[in-house]
Parts: sequence; C-alpha cells; structure tokens
Amino acid sequence: MAAHPGDHHHPTPLQYVKIAILLAVLTIIEVALFYVNEAADMGGWDAPLLIILAFIKFVIVVGWYMHLRFEDSTLSKFFTAGFILAMVLYAIVLLAFGVIALGS
Repeated sequence: MAAHPGDHHHPTPLQYVKIAILLAVLTIIEVALFYVNEAADMGGWDAPLLIILAFIKFVIVVGWYMHLRFEDSTLSKFFTAGFILAMVLYAIVLLAFGVIALGS
C-alpha cells in the first residue's frame, strides 16, 4: 500500500510514555502549587501559574495524543480558538461570582 503524500511520522510507544511522565510531573506541580498556596500566600501568582500549566498540558495532549501536531495548521487554529474561548468564559464566570474583580 503506497503512503499518502500527507503522511507523517507518529510518536513511538516510548515517546508516549515520556509524554505521560511529563504530564504526570506537570500535574504534580499543579497539586503542589495548590498546597503551597494554602500554606503561604503567593501574592496572586497561583492562578496565573495554574492557567499556564493547564495551557501547556492542553498543548501536549492535543498535539501528541490527538496527533494535531501532525495535521494541517487549520485544526491547530480551531483548538487554539477553543482554548482561548474557554479561558474567556472562565474569566467571565469568575467575574460573575466575584472571585476576581476588575479595577479597585
């Protein structure tokens, strides 16, 4: 069977294991940030750090496990737009419940 011109190399099982370990380490860091914030005030840096870690994990999962890294860039744009919309919705909900406030 001939290969299609758009075929790409996909990760090996060992690469999947390495990615899973990386995701586990990032999750451990997220949990540690939660407990550090409970023990000591981080000056408001805990939420932005958790969002950044969530974004990194999102990119890794979508890029490797969903093979988006090997697809057309149009799909990447859709997933990026979806993540941005989710973050905007998250901010709106936090504002609505008074968890965060704009201005003083």
